[in-house]
Amino acid sequence: MQNEKFKLNGGLLDTRYQRLSIISIIIILLDQSTKLYIAGTLPIHQSIEVIRGYFSITHIRNPGAAFGIFSRIESPFITIFFIIVSLIAISAILFFFRRVEKDNSIVQTSLSLILGGATGNFIDRLWHGEVIDFLDFYWYQYHWPAFNIADASITIGAGILIWDMVRVRPKIS
Repeated sequence: MQNEKFKLNGGLLDTRYQRLSIISIIIILLDQSTKLYIAGTLPIHQSIEVIRGYFSITHIRNPGAAFGIFSRIESPFITIFFIIVSLIAISAILFFFRRVEKDNSIVQTSLSLILGGATGNFIDRLWHGEVIDFLDFYWYQYHWPAFNIADASITIGAGILIWDMVRVRPKIS
């Protein structure tokens, strides 16, 4: 049997879809379990200092996009808007994933990270109408917007994807 295929329930499952499933599910579980823990143990806007002057765990609710973008828009339709945007993004990721070459594990991994993160934040919007953020990095009075595991996964996945698009590949003669 080839390394490209995996026997499952009498059918063949491409290893790239195994990668997509495993990475996405791990990100979703890690993201949702950390958010559930934060929401259940730390009141909103409360902090636990982890590294004095640099990093705290702070329970924040974000009705906007990643890193607090558009969080000040007050509209009853903002949650619906972000749910629709999330569904479009998830659909686009799956659309592009199908077109990735079977041997391009870098792009497969990056899209899997993005999918896991997008799905994690989508679940928050469905359950809470907003996203739970808690990773709070700062330096003195300068704060990076609080974020979560899903945001980090999307950012890392996008970074890998951009790196793959701009890196110089050796010419094969």
